[in-house]
Amino acid sequence: MNTSLELVAYLIYLPVSIGLTTFVSQHLFKNSKIFMLDIFNQKQEIAFATNKLFKIGFYLLNIGFALRIIQVYRLTDYKGLVEALSAKIGGFSIYLGAVMIFFIIFFLKGRKASKIENIKLKRQENS
Repeated sequence: MNTSLELVAYLIYLPVSIGLTTFVSQHLFKNSKIFMLDIFNQKQEIAFATNKLFKIGFYLLNIGFALRIIQVYRLTDYKGLVEALSAKIGGFSIYLGAVMIFFIIFFLKGRKASKIENIKLKRQENS
């Protein structure tokens, strides 16, 4: 086992996984503000506060998972280093994509529920 190769793997994996998480988070939560405003009937304060809380949860969940799966085993050469990093970063990217899709579905369901609630309120007002 070559501990210097393992250290190189960690020094590459950590910035890449945190960078991917940051990239996805910035785009997801920048665009989700529209959904939050719609869900909270254009009430900016609560929509943006909720969006920030979701963003913090997204970071905690994904960086926590990235740290949880960090361990690399038995690196003996650079070929093994590249293969191990490909597997780790590829697996983390797939996981990150799945979590992002989950959040998008969550936002869409919240928007749908908000629309249904608004229709009910309008019907009650007209009755």
